[in-house]
Amino acid sequence: MLHWIQYLRGYVVIKVWGYSVERLLNLLGNHDILVWDIEDHGGYHTMHISIDGFFALKPLLKKTGTRAAVVGKFGLPFFVSKMMRRKLFVVGLFCCILFWCLTSRFIWDIRIEGNYALTEDVLMDYLKEQGVHTAMKKSALDIAALEQGLREDYDLITWTSAQLKGTTLLIHIKENDMPVYDDRADIQEQGMDLVAARDGVVTYMITRSGVPCVSCGDSVQKGDILVSGAVPVYNEDATVRKYQYVEADADITLCYGQNISLEESVAYDEKCYTGEKIDIPVFGSGEKQVSLRFFDIPYDYYDTSEEKKQVKLLDHLYLPLYYGKRTVQEYEITPKMHTDQEMKTLLQERWRKIISTLGEKGVQIVEKNVTIKKNDKKWVLHAHMQLEEPAVKLVPTATEPVASPKEEDGAAQ
Repeated sequence: MLHWIQYLRGYVVIKVWGYSVERLLNLLGNHDILVWDIEDHGGYHTMHISIDGFFALKPLLKKTGTRAAVVGKFGLPFFVSKMMRRKLFVVGLFCCILFWCLTSRFIWDIRIEGNYALTEDVLMDYLKEQGVHTAMKKSALDIAALEQGLREDYDLITWTSAQLKGTTLLIHIKENDMPVYDDRADIQEQGMDLVAARDGVVTYMITRSGVPCVSCGDSVQKGDILVSGAVPVYNEDATVRKYQYVEADADITLCYGQNISLEESVAYDEKCYTGEKIDIPVFGSGEKQVSLRFFDIPYDYYDTSEEKKQVKLLDHLYLPLYYGKRTVQEYEITPKMHTDQEMKTLLQERWRKIISTLGEKGVQIVEKNVTIKKNDKKWVLHAHMQLEEPAVKLVPTATEPVASPKEEDGAAQ
């Protein structure tokens, strides 16, 4: 605290030498002139003294036969005096402070923490739809409404908290450990039919709810009803009196054939980086960017990459400015030929990805026949597969309600 008071009032560091420095120190004490940090350097002494004390020092120096010289000036009065002689600096400092104050009223960075199932891109798109984005005013943000909207629009989110730190909007969310997805939200009261999602042959079928319309071994086309959600209720004369509508439920597997063809060229072009590169400084604000490039890129073939950093003054105080560099790397195109082993590896890798994708979709491979044809220009992999999958989907039932006798008489009249 004392140091700050001394800085605000200002002080100087002086060098004192002469006949009787000790007598001078005694007189300073008698006249209530404060000095501190006194150091003896043999032939002279150094000490700190206030501005008022320095101006009262002259008669005491004359009385004791000592001399004094100023070594350094410190404190706010000297800083202000120096700055007043540099008007451009003062104007720039004022503009900088004004810019800082104005930009601190906006949000320049958005961070989301705690999301795992929901990707950051999905949540950022949602925030944009809600009008929450960078460069918006803090006063325009309704944190309570944002938190409530996230919980209501995403069943996966069980808890959320949003807070402003500097110019950063921090959003913390917690997702449900056991999410429940309701894929049947659009089920209508008149019932739902199970229909084929593709052409195939029924190889397995167990019905739990609804009326089966096909049996194992039947060939079906896309859109055919496999299980009807309209359960008939019969009269004594075996005519349909009415339908009870339910949601059809069954385990059904369809078998179908699929042909796959993969091609790989033996010849290919390889990028060979020469090691030559150019770094171009870039800076910008928002979506606008300026690069300090005053020459044409001297390369015929090149790749570019950018590294950018947003300007921040404190941990969470970001400014709408960024800087960085754009790196241009030269490369040459070299024609090359794959070896037989490389060609085999490439085709096998593509084939494994197809098999893995089918497995992730719940498709089982019943039978497969794979052949590879090769020549000097390309290799071609042909595959014929028999696949099985539960290729069914729910649609509103197509069965109309049975008209009552009164309705039939009215229609006849």
